Amino acid sequence: MADGDEQVAAFWRELGLPGLIDVHTHFMPERVMAKVWAYFDAAGPLVGREWPIEYRFEEDERLAVLRGFGVRAFTSMVYPHKPGMAQWLNGWAADFARRTPDCLRTATFFPEDGAEAYVRAELADGARVFKAHVQVGAYDPTDALLDPVWGALAEAGVPVVVHCGSGPAPGKHTGPEPMARVLARHPRLRLIVAHMGMPEYTDFLDLAQRHPGVLLDTTMTFTDFAERAAPFPRAERGRLADLGDRVLFGSDFPNIPYGYAHALQALARWEMGEEWLRGVCYGNAARLFGVNGSL
Repeated sequence: MADGDEQVAAFWRELGLPGLIDVHTHFMPERVMAKVWAYFDAAGPLVGREWPIEYRFEEDERLAVLRGFGVRAFTSMVYPHKPGMAQWLNGWAADFARRTPDCLRTATFFPEDGAEAYVRAELADGARVFKAHVQVGAYDPTDALLDPVWGALAEAGVPVVVHCGSGPAPGKHTGPEPMARVLARHPRLRLIVAHMGMPEYTDFLDLAQRHPGVLLDTTMTFTDFAERAAPFPRAERGRLADLGDRVLFGSDFPNIPYGYAHALQALARWEMGEEWLRGVCYGNAARLFGVNGSL
């Protein structure tokens, strides 16, 4: 266990919460997770620095740790990096959700023939959140093959977590402009910007102000690890407060190079107030996903 793990439950209890909701956690097929961990171990080009995996456990132990923290609902963020991979990942994620009732059933997609059909099938079968990784997938989110996918998600009102910021390293299609073009075509899309758009925080806050369906997840943001490379601008503290009902807690568990408690403490040290913290850590996601016990 990591330093501070015993403090996690105290954190949410002191806020009067029934627990936490974590919208950005990774559960994947074993061989895919092993490859992800190997990439981090090698400090691959998108990482560029030492990144020790803090919670490198077998799946059952990872679930036990997360539940031990008091996490009441979480995701299984899967994402393809090539054609023909998304449907296989979706099949695994559907099975994982069936045997893991506290997991918000997660699905994904890739710009390829048939993407609209399998996304609509996932929606019909109960997918509650989607994941897209523009950086790893190295695709343009405005690709014509994805236009009906974004349309289907907007129509269904199902959120999609998109890694579209340029952290930890920029990609050909990262940054706010591609997603701004998607939103111009699909203004009802419920877009959750992963990592708050790190490092283009200001630009993605602008996007959220223009589009009421845009939310931001806090994954890795504000932590010592992230602040060294991409500090959140102090000048945006006011907008962070104003958009508090659209900020969601995410951790990147288990693939984080620090203890889970630090992600929560990093939020608290911004001194946004207990009401803001209650919304970010539980209430906002509970309303979005219809989790029982919403505040």
